[in-house]
Amino acid sequence: MGFLIGLFKFSPVFLMAGLMMSEFDALLAAPISTIYAAIVAAITEKFSFHELLESAVDNVKEMQLVFFILMAAYAMAESFMSTGVGAAIINTALSLGLTGKTLAVTGFVVTGILSVATGTSWGTFAACAPIFLWLNHIVGGNLMLTTAAIAGGACFGDNIGLISDTTVVSSGIQKVEVIHRIRHQGVWSVLCLIIAAIIFFSVSVGMGLPDVVGNAGEAISQVPQDVWDNLNAERPSAIALLDQVQEGVPTYMIIPLVLVIAVAIKGLPTLACLGIGIISSLILGLFAGTVTHITGDDGFLSLIYTGFADAGSWVIVMMMWVGAFGGIMAKMDAFAFLSKFISRRVKTVRQLMFSNGLLSVAGNAALSDEMAQIVTIGPIVKTLTDNNVEASEEDMYTLRLRNATFGDALGVFGSQLIPWHVYMNFYVGIASAVYPLASFSAIDIIKYNFMAMVAVSSILILTLTGLDRFVPLFGLPSEPKVRIKKRTESEAAVNSKVATEE
Repeated sequence: MGFLIGLFKFSPVFLMAGLMMSEFDALLAAPISTIYAAIVAAITEKFSFHELLESAVDNVKEMQLVFFILMAAYAMAESFMSTGVGAAIINTALSLGLTGKTLAVTGFVVTGILSVATGTSWGTFAACAPIFLWLNHIVGGNLMLTTAAIAGGACFGDNIGLISDTTVVSSGIQKVEVIHRIRHQGVWSVLCLIIAAIIFFSVSVGMGLPDVVGNAGEAISQVPQDVWDNLNAERPSAIALLDQVQEGVPTYMIIPLVLVIAVAIKGLPTLACLGIGIISSLILGLFAGTVTHITGDDGFLSLIYTGFADAGSWVIVMMMWVGAFGGIMAKMDAFAFLSKFISRRVKTVRQLMFSNGLLSVAGNAALSDEMAQIVTIGPIVKTLTDNNVEASEEDMYTLRLRNATFGDALGVFGSQLIPWHVYMNFYVGIASAVYPLASFSAIDIIKYNFMAMVAVSSILILTLTGLDRFVPLFGLPSEPKVRIKKRTESEAAVNSKVATEE
């Protein structure tokens, strides 16, 4: 009987996952699942409507800072895309001249940096695909290698960028500071970037690709008009960025990104870092001529308004419902069912954390959406860790940092290895739209996405083996500082009964 009640309490997660897999929008799936969770809690625990509402609202209150960070992040992304920061990054890298041998690795590094500046992998890929795929046409590179390189690079900033919605949301769910999360995984992320870059270059050389030199201006000029029309329909912000790349912007427009990274490393609060990025892009944009008005429909403040509106129209509302869902699920201890199942099978904290990583991968594959995986699996792995690990608050915080990294990294990079994932559908669609001379498939891109392979495999292996201690700031606390909680005889008896019923 206890097993069936536990399964019934857990059923709201199945409902949310099912709705997501049925392609329901998260803004519909989350409230429906929240209402169902409240009904389950009322039936199983006899909670009143007032008690459930209080639990839901209290959990949402804890996310208020996350909402402000999301609004500021979206605003900074808009300002960086429109004031020339993104274009300056691209032009600086491409000014060196590219050949078939260096195109893939350069595209990989450029999209990695640009995605950090803009916080979006989809926007970065859409903006860079016309440049690098047509450059590939000019210099005779390998098309699928180049496509996979810019796809993998575009995900880099989406995983570690200060203004990435997946970074902010995954950190918020685990109740860790975004800036602490970035510092925790920073060295590991950069090492993955370097290793993948070496592989991309080595493979390019091994393919015997030519040394013909091409440039971005020539590539953009070859893009047919129907491609521009397709891109404008799919990702309008990419058009403005490409125009700036073609027309040119001063190199000093890179400074806002450098400032944001510098103050983030120094440990300034996330909101302060974002504010510095917005203000510096405004000031330098006025000097560069990319900002012509402060107010008005085409003024700088309209960019901030757009960023706030974009954040508020979807991600913040979705996070509020997810927070309410998590509050109700915690109120009725809904994750005890899964917690007992896993705790019986793990003997160390590292095995538990490895299991959390596997849950994130499985959730991403099942839901086919990285944000759906973050908001669905994130609360589960947090509860599993909180309920089963005995440690100091400092060490528990480190474990929550790793859980946040799992949700984001295995969501974003894991998507690159799942053929049916929405990420891959988007990338194939954009690539086909901007370069109609070839036929693209998810499998063709996946087999060359070395960044995704390195990131996904390394974080799981390092976590399980303890080799993460050799990566600065990335090591997890080890036993006996952290340990699996001992089960009392009564708990063992209950678990034995549950196991028998299973």
